[in-house]
Amino acid sequence: MDIIRIIIAILLPPLGVFLQEGLGKHFWINIILTILGYVPGIIHAIYIIIKK
Repeated sequence: MDIIRIIIAILLPPLGVFLQEGLGKHFWINIILTILGYVPGIIHAIYIIIKK
């Protein structure tokens, strides 16, 4: 299941974080990072998914 989440995180980083954490602080941090730059959003999303 983590492989699917990582693929989703590469395509839509906030969705990958949402599937892992829900609507918590990491989701909103990822939204901000994705708006500021797509790559930081991807890195954060993959970090959140791999951390668990």
